[in-house]
Amino acid sequence: MNTKALKTLEFDKVLERLTGYCAFPASKAKALSLQPGNDLEVATRRLAETAEARALFALQPTTTIGGARDVREVVEATTRGVVLATNELLDIKATLISARNIYRIFEQSQEQYPLLYEIASRLPVDTGLVDAISKTLNDRGEVLDSASSDLARIRRESEITHNRLLERMQRMVSSKKYAPHLQEALVTQRDGRYVLPIKAESRNRVKSVVHDQSSSGATLFVEPLEVVELNNKWRELQLGEREEERRILAALCNQIAQHADAVTLAVEQLAEVDLRFASAHYAEDLKASQPELVPFKPAKDGSNPGVTLRLWAARHPLLEPESVVPIDLELDESAYTLVITGPNTGGKTVTLKTAGLLAMMAQSGLHIPVQEGSAISLFNAIYADIGDEQSIEQSLSTFSGHITNIIRILDEAGPQDMVIFDELGAGTDPQEGAALAMALLGFLVERGITTLVATHYPELKGYAHATPGVVNASMEFDLESLSPTYRLTIGLPGRSNALAIAKRLGLQDEVVERARGTLDPAELRAEDLLDEIHRQRDLTRTAREAAEESKTEAEELRAELAERLEAIEDERLEVLDAARREALQQVGDLEEEMRQARKELARARQPLDVLEQVAEKVEELEEEVAEPIVRQHIPEADLYPERPVRLGDRVKLRTLDQEGVVTALGEEEVEVQVGVLRVRARMTELQLMGAQQPVPQAEPTTPVLNYTPQSPGVEVSLRAMRADEAMEKLERHLDAAYVAGLPFVRIIHGKGTGKLREMVRKEMKVNPHIERWEPAKPNEGGDGATIAYLKN
Repeated sequence: MNTKALKTLEFDKVLERLTGYCAFPASKAKALSLQPGNDLEVATRRLAETAEARALFALQPTTTIGGARDVREVVEATTRGVVLATNELLDIKATLISARNIYRIFEQSQEQYPLLYEIASRLPVDTGLVDAISKTLNDRGEVLDSASSDLARIRRESEITHNRLLERMQRMVSSKKYAPHLQEALVTQRDGRYVLPIKAESRNRVKSVVHDQSSSGATLFVEPLEVVELNNKWRELQLGEREEERRILAALCNQIAQHADAVTLAVEQLAEVDLRFASAHYAEDLKASQPELVPFKPAKDGSNPGVTLRLWAARHPLLEPESVVPIDLELDESAYTLVITGPNTGGKTVTLKTAGLLAMMAQSGLHIPVQEGSAISLFNAIYADIGDEQSIEQSLSTFSGHITNIIRILDEAGPQDMVIFDELGAGTDPQEGAALAMALLGFLVERGITTLVATHYPELKGYAHATPGVVNASMEFDLESLSPTYRLTIGLPGRSNALAIAKRLGLQDEVVERARGTLDPAELRAEDLLDEIHRQRDLTRTAREAAEESKTEAEELRAELAERLEAIEDERLEVLDAARREALQQVGDLEEEMRQARKELARARQPLDVLEQVAEKVEELEEEVAEPIVRQHIPEADLYPERPVRLGDRVKLRTLDQEGVVTALGEEEVEVQVGVLRVRARMTELQLMGAQQPVPQAEPTTPVLNYTPQSPGVEVSLRAMRADEAMEKLERHLDAAYVAGLPFVRIIHGKGTGKLREMVRKEMKVNPHIERWEPAKPNEGGDGATIAYLKN
């Protein structure tokens, strides 16, 4: 890939942002060295690996490479006999543990993430170094006693000697021999040896070795001759301990050196995995998607390179997503050159950079900020001439700098490359610049090179219109606000807005009209035609946006309806399952009673024929009750009527499982005559059943129910309520249960004095929704509850 284009299009800044998501230096180095590839298979695989990482984080968002470190340098040092510090050994251990954990994650889910598993499968997991380091060092980096038998013995002897030494010196501190001469009653250390602080004037009265004195000279720190031998022995044991620790660490480093290649491979493969993780996190923050990379499909006659460029809702990755205006950049099958015109600061340069930079990112395996379904060809190289190419060192003007760069691009570019020119031919006389721009563009078009050009020259508009393979495009400008909209319109050249802007800013009409009179009438007609085309396109866009908004609202309504239907189905299953369990219990009780009756008849030597017939019926009933309850699924296509509901249509209310006739229509709700009731329901709750029926004329007094689909539940509690409150709540609950189609309601009124129970059962006799009622069974509440069975 052309290195100058990488810098010009700011690919290096994308990589800098990518490194912010990397977990350790090895993966950051890989991110910074990432380059767009020109191998279609490799680039497509990288994109798929990033997609797998995003899928992993969707299910396991806390997955990381753990405490991995870039230990390649210290591991290489062990091959030269260097003994590592304990913290460096712990870094190696942490890195190998991370490699083992990553391997296990993808080994267990290799069917879900086969590409990431292929990377993780190269991680070494059986070097034995983790166990070796764990047996040698604790988590604080201290060598364990169990690292060797000699070390354990030396430390044990050192501890005994140390204790004896301190005990001897503590006795000296409190003895009459030394206490009068001490500056302070304490034992301290100097140069690794235990000493006593004595007064300077007592120097000749205490037989000792002087090790130090205070800054004032009033205190001497001395080692009494009585403890010199113990101090020497303790010091020797300390040196022996240190030497044994060094020997142990040297042996451990030698073991690491033998596995240096494996540890280095672990770091490199962890860096590869972490780079995919970083790419996934970056893609999520960019709200990016995976583009399709496709090969060139050149025309048989060589007239077209066969490039694919379809970037929908594309955004520049370095701009804030909230502020950038997405663009749709798409070339049809016959086009491979795009000429963009429009006002200054209108977004032409950003559009060119967006196309080039997104192509580079896709070829590097990075997801790009575009809409799903976007696709782009894989280019061998991308060239760009954007910005001020003036060079003071080379004494080149802006125009000379551009031409020097363009010469190099024309020498190197081929049919499967992309060339980007910003303000082609600028920086010189307008007439010569326009001629040069058309000549350069013609050169690229004849060679079938994919080219994106931004220009102010009106001559290029006509060239693009008349040349096969070349398409006009424009950046829109809002004449009302006198500001660019940053929207890209492909197929139409940019309009000349100078006179319109001048008039809107208040320039005298006489001056504006005089200027218009000097223009070619054909050009004026063309500008008027462009104005009308742009106006019609704006109207079309507005209508499309409104249609998309309506579609989104419809999808949300469908999702809400599906969720509500699932909740109703769950409740239906619960009710039926409870009834099934109760029926099974009743059948079991009946079978037990029949067994007892059979025994009594047998003892009485009575015939069992009648009882056997009843037993057969019970078995049939048991089989029927034991049948499993099947969840009903409403096809998604049935959530909407095939045509709009009309007055008089016969419909089915799915939530009530009842049929009726539409008697009134609203924007979102309809009124349906169901028997003697009129029910209001949403359009999405209806299913067309057949042809239109005569609209029934309901009596004026017929009640209209505002239907709500939620079931009140199969149980209502009236305990601790006053009689009038309890009866009002009971009536409301029974009405709602009847409308919801519940088979029964369990009414909990408690035992108490029995007054509330009597009122409830009196209501059972007069309520129009009640088919029959009965006292609850002992296991259902006994006299404290009543079961009301509702009419169907």
